[in-house]
Amino acid sequence: MGQVSSFVLRNVEARRFVKPEPKPVQVRIDNNLAVTFVRPTGPDTCQIEFSYTAAYGALGVIKIEGEFTYQGPLATKTAEEWEAKRQMPGEAAGEIHTTIMHACIPEAVTLAKAIHLPPPIPLPTVQFNKQQEAGKPGAAPSAGPSSHGPEVQ
Repeated sequence: MGQVSSFVLRNVEARRFVKPEPKPVQVRIDNNLAVTFVRPTGPDTCQIEFSYTAAYGALGVIKIEGEFTYQGPLATKTAEEWEAKRQMPGEAAGEIHTTIMHACIPEAVTLAKAIHLPPPIPLPTVQFNKQQEAGKPGAAPSAGPSSHGPEVQ
């Protein structure tokens, strides 16, 4: 398993293209993550550059770009495969993409809130057990996935 260090966000952009509507509307959110460059920086070490985009159709967009150092036994092979084929070994690709998502999603959620867009991930909905009414002793909410897309104003 690789190690990540020197994680830096180089560019963060959040834009809302239209004013908020008085009533909520459905919006499709497309998340896109791309490794844009991999270069070796030493034995078992490479530099990874990436971009993340959450596109809200005609409503807005969030873009994040950054870089980090990836170290470990797969780093050299990752840089070599990237240089030869613009691909990464599966295990390294999984680690690298997970690292990027773990850094970008919380940042994107904060940015979305600031410009009044829904978070780029579905939030769970809270539902009460039907046998027990909300507010009664022993009623326990359960969190589950949203049953519909996010609504935006």
